[in-house]
Amino acid sequence: MSGFVEKPEAVEVPGLTHLHTGKVRDLYQNADGDLVMVASDRISAYDWVLPTEIPDKGRVLTQLSLWWFDQLADLIPNHVLSTELPPGAPADWEGRTTVCTSLAMVPVECVARGYLTGSGLAEYEQTRTVCGLALPEGLTDGSELPGPIFTPATKAAVGEHDENVPYEEVARQIGAETAAQLRQSTLAVYGRARDIARERGIVLADTKFEFGFDGEQRLTLADEVLTPDSSRFWPADVWEPGHPQPSFDKQFVRDWLTSPASGWDRRGEQPPPPLPAETVERTRAKYIEAYERLTGLPWS
Repeated sequence: MSGFVEKPEAVEVPGLTHLHTGKVRDLYQNADGDLVMVASDRISAYDWVLPTEIPDKGRVLTQLSLWWFDQLADLIPNHVLSTELPPGAPADWEGRTTVCTSLAMVPVECVARGYLTGSGLAEYEQTRTVCGLALPEGLTDGSELPGPIFTPATKAAVGEHDENVPYEEVARQIGAETAAQLRQSTLAVYGRARDIARERGIVLADTKFEFGFDGEQRLTLADEVLTPDSSRFWPADVWEPGHPQPSFDKQFVRDWLTSPASGWDRRGEQPPPPLPAETVERTRAKYIEAYERLTGLPWS
């Protein structure tokens, strides 16, 4: 069992139709058919959306995504139309809302990996492959790969794991031409972002993107992009293969949930408990540090 500890009620706004509540984002549609995406302060871990929010998290994700969309604009179009609040929207939506063009989404999580960790490491230790791609012997947790690789995954419902799949399976499901487009665009965007992050003292270990096609059948970058929720960012000055790396994400949350202090059994059926204030503040600080280091801008 997993999912939301308690699924929040959708905010009703005149002129907007609520479409979906995800782990972090609430999705609406306006009268023009455009999508209105609102990033909440919710946080998830171990397939649960937790009962405690992280203040400012949704704004950090939104503002960092917007910054990255600007850095990538010459590589690929994105779905953002506006950041203006819809009429009648609550003031709390300020800074966490984007109005986006509606796309025909491709049902694939497009993952780029430049370093070995996470589910890729688990597969490599068994088979010396990641998503069926052969890798050299001798790699360990945190090793840089010989070159970035495209390792797609199927999209899962809230509370379920995305599942890594071979490229050939993606090509079979969505067509060879679209699969090739996804791979080329994913690796191009990852390469640009990796270089930008490296200049700022951050290792971009891996990341995932979502793409869709607009009305002119152009492949378009959608959802959030290159945030601590969708990427593994490591401080470059302490990167050292051979063990898990410190990261700019929700690791403080995971660590507390699996500690004796939480009293929670992640393999049981009970939902996780509320987070202590110190864990909330340390996690908030990590998200803000990632924003400031990547953009070079002060958080306000």
